[in-house]
Amino acid sequence: MSGLDPAGIAEQLDKAATTATAIPQLAAEVGLDVDAAYGVQTALVQRRLDRGERLVGLKMGLTSKAKMAQVGVDEVIWGRLTDAMWVPDGGSVDVSTYIHPRVEPEVAFLLDRLPEPGEPLGAFTDAVRAVAPAIELIDSRYANFTFSLPDVIADNTSAAAFVVGPWSPVPDGLDNLGVLLEIDGRVTQVGSTAAILGDPRRALDEGVRLAGRHGVRLREGWVFLAGAATAAVPLRPGAQVRAVVEKLGTATLKAVS
Repeated sequence: MSGLDPAGIAEQLDKAATTATAIPQLAAEVGLDVDAAYGVQTALVQRRLDRGERLVGLKMGLTSKAKMAQVGVDEVIWGRLTDAMWVPDGGSVDVSTYIHPRVEPEVAFLLDRLPEPGEPLGAFTDAVRAVAPAIELIDSRYANFTFSLPDVIADNTSAAAFVVGPWSPVPDGLDNLGVLLEIDGRVTQVGSTAAILGDPRRALDEGVRLAGRHGVRLREGWVFLAGAATAAVPLRPGAQVRAVVEKLGTATLKAVS
C-alpha cells in the first residue's frame, strides 16, 4: 500500500462530483483495500470541510442482505453527511449537478447522545431523540454506477444528498414497518424496515462500531441514516419523490433540471 496517494484519489473523486463527470473505477488499478479506502473517504470529505461545509451525521450502506450478496461482502459500510447535502423536506435538487442520481427511502435518527458500541437495543431510546422518514439521493462518481467495495467506500458510499421528514418520538417497534417509494404519485418500490439489518436500530450499533474503527465518533445532534429499505430508483428531471414509512410519516423531494 506504500504507493497509494489518498489525497490524489480524493481529488479525482471530488472533481468528478463537482463537475458531474463520471470516472473509471480506481481501486483495482491502485491496489486500494477497504481500510485504505476509508482513508481516501476521509481525505475526500476533508476537501468539502475545507470549502466551508460541516459534518452533520453519518449514513450506512449495504444494510440489506441482498446488497451484501450482490457485492460479495458480509459487512455494512458507512459514510459521512455534510450540511451541504441536507435538502429541506419538500425541497428541490438540480439533477443536472449529478451524474446518475438515484433515490431510496430510509429511516433517519436524531442522536441525543453518543451511543456506546454494543449498547443493548433497550437503551436505544435513551440515545436517540427522534426518528423520521427520509430520502437519500445517491450518485456514484464511477461510470455506469459500477464499482468494487473499496471504490464505493472511497467515494463516500455514493452519498450525494438527503431529505429528512418530520421528526417524531421513537415508536415501540421499528423492525417491520411498511415502506413505500412513490415517484409522481405512483408507487415504484414497496419494502419494510426489516430489510435494514432486520431492524434499523441495529444499523446504529453497526455504525458506531465501524466508524469507531477509524477514529470517528458520532456526536449529539447528528443525523444518522440507517440504510435503504428498498432498491434505489433513478431520479429524472421533474420527478416528485415521496417516501412513506409506516407510523413515521412522509418525506418529499422535487427534481428540477
